[in-house]
Amino acid sequence: MHPDSRFRVEDREALLAFIRQHPFVTIVAAVRGRPFVAQSPVVIRELPGIMGDGEIALDFHLSRNNVLAQHVVQGFRAVVLATGPDAYVSPDWYAGADQVPTWNYLSVEAEGSAAPLNDEELAALLDDLSAQEEARLLPKAPWTRDKMTPGRFEAMTRAIIGARLTVDRLEGTFKLSQNKGEADRAGVVAALGDHPIAGLMRGL
Repeated sequence: MHPDSRFRVEDREALLAFIRQHPFVTIVAAVRGRPFVAQSPVVIRELPGIMGDGEIALDFHLSRNNVLAQHVVQGFRAVVLATGPDAYVSPDWYAGADQVPTWNYLSVEAEGSAAPLNDEELAALLDDLSAQEEARLLPKAPWTRDKMTPGRFEAMTRAIIGARLTVDRLEGTFKLSQNKGEADRAGVVAALGDHPIAGLMRGL
């Protein structure tokens, strides 16, 4: 995450909403001294707690041929990175002189321990994942695995492994020129026009 606290986001609901909006994540882990990177869509699980907010988990799946998949059974620590829109910012857009290029962007990190899902949990993940994404396609009638030939779903799931990352750190960077003055920010917004980053900057 960016070290400047002006860009830091720690609001749990805002961060979870961001992951829901950008569920295709990058998973980074170091296992036995070797770095691994994988990509997968995630489903957020908010697990009940005894007091207040409960635990957060991210369920995901990998091909069994993925180099990281062979380590799921033993478990590992990982960081999940969800990224959103980004934009290059030219110094020419600022009102002030003697400034340098930069980049505005949004990202969220979730760190925790990953462990395998059982067969029932994997099936639930895949059902929930398809429902989550099919909902974005409304008014199209949602696809469900009931449309598949009996036994085909179960056969295909043997090629993947499910995992759950239990989150113990969740934070984000929403870098939208908060460190600049009003005139500089206005210049960036005007130059970016209808770019999503400009819209987010207008909303601050």
